[in-house]
Amino acid sequence: MPQNEQMIEFWNGPAGEAWARNADDLDRELRDLGDAALDALAVTSGESVLDVGCGPGTTTVALAERVGAAGRMVGIDISAPLLAVGRQRAAGLANVSFVEADAQTVVPPGAPFDAVFSRFGLMFFENPEAAFANLRAASRSDGRLGFVCWQQPDANPWFLAPMMAIVGLPGVDPPPPPGPDDPGPFAFADPDRVRRILGAGGWREIDVQAYQDEIVDDLDRRTEFSLRQGPAARVLASADEAIRAAATERVRDALGHAADGSVVRLGRAAWIVTARA
Repeated sequence: MPQNEQMIEFWNGPAGEAWARNADDLDRELRDLGDAALDALAVTSGESVLDVGCGPGTTTVALAERVGAAGRMVGIDISAPLLAVGRQRAAGLANVSFVEADAQTVVPPGAPFDAVFSRFGLMFFENPEAAFANLRAASRSDGRLGFVCWQQPDANPWFLAPMMAIVGLPGVDPPPPPGPDDPGPFAFADPDRVRRILGAGGWREIDVQAYQDEIVDDLDRRTEFSLRQGPAARVLASADEAIRAAATERVRDALGHAADGSVVRLGRAAWIVTARA
């Protein structure tokens, strides 16, 4: 099965449904990173913007507020469950529309756009060079691109610690990590690769800036969230109660090493990328 078909199946199956259920919590997790990329893109009133991998529409609505009534927003995603949330959130906004399609190959209605944006929605392309060329084709001459993507896993203990904690539990078989050029959350961890891909897609004036912060959370809440959403949750989806109980103890213990009392601090590292068409 081609990778894009796998991604469509993935984001329309249990993973997409879980993300839709947990959209509010995930938005709180990702808000600061998304805002940093929004600020870097610096859209202005009256512009038309394409939000790629728009998910539940959070950034689409935020951009709609920035471009104002004279502007226009189009959110594109392959996940029907997430788009359903987005349409609900954007109800009543006349300058917002959504398209269920693959941004790798589809130029959505409303092109060409003044700007293209994404919050962690670009790392799953089967052929990223062709995908960014397609996004370039959807942009106006001198249009702008801005997105946020993750740095390498070892710079993101919020992601790595829960997953590593459950390795070795009976019946728990994490999938092998993807290769550095394979689609996935960390496909754009290498900034030189990002520059090569964007350059091959016709983008110029490429700038990659580091962004770092911390998740500060209650230890019990962070443990519960780590087992409800993310890679550890997916691996444990079919586990029985005994294994889940053991996983909870392991994850809580692992996160406890990053805690001061009941408050856990976990580092995050991302890239804020901007370019021009």
